[in-house]
Amino acid sequence: MAKLRMTIKHQLSQEEALKRVRNLFSELRVQFADKIINLKEEWNENKDKFSFSVSGFSVSGELKVGPTQVEISGNLPFVVSFFRGKIESVIKERAEILLA
Repeated sequence: MAKLRMTIKHQLSQEEALKRVRNLFSELRVQFADKIINLKEEWNENKDKFSFSVSGFSVSGELKVGPTQVEISGNLPFVVSFFRGKIESVIKERAEILLA
């Protein structure tokens, strides 16, 4: 497993950032229904432990919404780790739009 760690800064209230991030998983569930299966979330206040399978690979991690940033950490399957840079780029781009 390869590790993924990212921090995305925001200028929203923590409550608004949390609301947007929570809605994101719902949108992803619909948008990628044919690719993402077994999406599970366990929210505890501003922290989410998540897991899902995509194309037969398991992904898991934790997301924390803070007052000025969102922290994402996760485990990527070894095969996917070769694309970690691209994955990080896509997540960062999408998160910056979401938290603008």
